[in-house]
Amino acid sequence: MNTGTPHAPRTARAYAARTAAGALAALLVLSGCSSKAEGGTDGAGGRTAAGGVRTGDGVSGKTLTLGALTDMTGVYATLGKSVTQAQQLYVRQLNAEGGVCGYKVALAVRDHGYDPQRAVAAYTELEPEVLGFAQFIGSPFVAAVRQRIDGGDKGLVLPQGWAHSLLGSPYVRVVGSTYDVETINAIDFLVKEKGIGRGDRIGHVYFEGDYGESALEGSRHMARVSGLTVVEQKVKPTDNDMTAQVAALRKAGVKAIVVSAGPRQAASLVGVAAAGGFDVPVIGNNSAFAPQLLATQAAPALARNYYVASPSLPIGADTPQARKLVADYRKAYPKDTLDNGVVAGWTAASVFGEALRRACADKDLTREGVDRALLAMDAYDTGFGVRQDFGDPDAPSSKESVILRPDKAVTGGMKVVREPGASAVAEEYTPGA
Repeated sequence: MNTGTPHAPRTARAYAARTAAGALAALLVLSGCSSKAEGGTDGAGGRTAAGGVRTGDGVSGKTLTLGALTDMTGVYATLGKSVTQAQQLYVRQLNAEGGVCGYKVALAVRDHGYDPQRAVAAYTELEPEVLGFAQFIGSPFVAAVRQRIDGGDKGLVLPQGWAHSLLGSPYVRVVGSTYDVETINAIDFLVKEKGIGRGDRIGHVYFEGDYGESALEGSRHMARVSGLTVVEQKVKPTDNDMTAQVAALRKAGVKAIVVSAGPRQAASLVGVAAAGGFDVPVIGNNSAFAPQLLATQAAPALARNYYVASPSLPIGADTPQARKLVADYRKAYPKDTLDNGVVAGWTAASVFGEALRRACADKDLTREGVDRALLAMDAYDTGFGVRQDFGDPDAPSSKESVILRPDKAVTGGMKVVREPGASAVAEEYTPGA
């Protein structure tokens, strides 16, 4: 794994630019630095266990512990539940197969409710006790502790967030295309399939903060390349009624809309537009849909005019891995909805699990050993259509996106309308450049 030094200037610029940085930095002061137990075994101080395998933080007795910092009660509660349960299922199956290097894997879960203070506090609590984090929901919260991660903690973090500002760290690794790349691919779909062309205006409704502003970078770049004009509408996660935004975009004469917000905002936007006869295609980032929306009054409008860009095939994909995951998840959680959060959680856990297996083969289950193992994964396929390359910390593991459409007749509520692929503009684009 590359050291943090070559990426320091870029990381500092990205960190300084983040909307939430000031407030969250104050929380870091209050929470203090991560406290390691005396005799901590990070990096070169690792212990040597039976069989000559080096171990360190997060490995104790016969147990290897991973962390999951999730949202079970906040704005992304639906996503957090699905991601966490998928990862718990993965861990149970991994342990049933013998675990890793003779160790049973445990998943320590903390719910931060999408609250910055709780997120930082939960990281501070778990960091000394875990080998790394298979889940961390909330790009701003990951950004808030990134200096600690890069500066000394060095535990691998796989965020459930795709902001391009998270790139550049050898320890924080985005799985799949970042929001800016995903948005470029989404607009490419609008151009090629929905008749959007040079000189047209497109709307972009986006959350303030890392998620929305990362996606906005993608739409601005695609607009420059394609001769489009972006009409921007910034909203907060607490803004659930998109009536004013739809009115503004209609007045501006947009021919299509990108939405980089939550499922509630997307449903409101599409529903309000349809009710007013504003018949334009709307495409969202992967965080802007939940199949539960298909049980609401917005369902007909979503099925007619809404699309979603995703970093992988959906849970209902026709692949052996997808079919097995559906069957296993339904058996484990028969009362819960299948959605793409299940895919995201399973994919991240699978990536971390493969890194653990490779680190075991290298006889180095320290944090740095796991980081090095991930760096060597340059064509990893979890069975959902996209190969992941973790060899370059400055780049997302993929630039491909899948375009989906709501369909309540399909498992998971989403069907594929464009197979995995990266547009020519996305291929040439450098996130954060």
